[in-house]
Amino acid sequence: VHVACLIRTTVKITMGGLFSTPDRAFSPAEAKGGADIVPMRTALLCIEFQNEFTTEGGKLHGAVKDSMAATGMLAKAAKVAATCREKGVTVIHAPISFAADGSDNPNKGLGILAGCHNDKLFTAGTWNSEFHASMKPADGDAVVTGKKGLDAFPGTDLEAILKSKGIETVVLCGFLTNCCVESSMRTAYEKGFNTITLTDCCATTSADGQKGACEGTFGMFSAPMSADEFMKKL
Repeated sequence: VHVACLIRTTVKITMGGLFSTPDRAFSPAEAKGGADIVPMRTALLCIEFQNEFTTEGGKLHGAVKDSMAATGMLAKAAKVAATCREKGVTVIHAPISFAADGSDNPNKGLGILAGCHNDKLFTAGTWNSEFHASMKPADGDAVVTGKKGLDAFPGTDLEAILKSKGIETVVLCGFLTNCCVESSMRTAYEKGFNTITLTDCCATTSADGQKGACEGTFGMFSAPMSADEFMKKL
């Protein structure tokens, strides 16, 4: 009897966990993938348009400048942001920064975050971590706080911002195509948002990396499109 009760209880707990959605913004029945683009329910998420990447003198500019130039992504992203503001789309900026001693770096012993720590990238309070002049937040824009890792969701107020504004569609652009943009895209998708990636408004460190993301993984977790294609939908 005790064993049978234990089995029933275990099954009940397991099934309850299976169908609950504590980490999702929408239940399966409410998920927004494939939804029509409604400007007032759409957010443009601009990831790491900071001098460290975008500007001569930034420690990572040399690694991404060819990718940036290949599509003219900086000018296109600025144009998209301006158009979004005109059409009533929420513009959200997601910068990254670290304390000078790296004490807030969430995984500084491995991978790209180790590189950020060892090379003292995106140090808070420095020119390197400031927004590029063409992509500075405007009145009415939102700025994500707390971004220390690659994905723009963990440890930040991004999801709270999206929910407070009734956002259903998240449109992503920025740096790096196959790192922070892709990580954030995957999470937005998993949370049930309708996700769009702007392939010519992103840049990374190699042509192969750009192609692999834009022609590969982006299509698995979003609707990839050009800046012009997106703006025509607004």
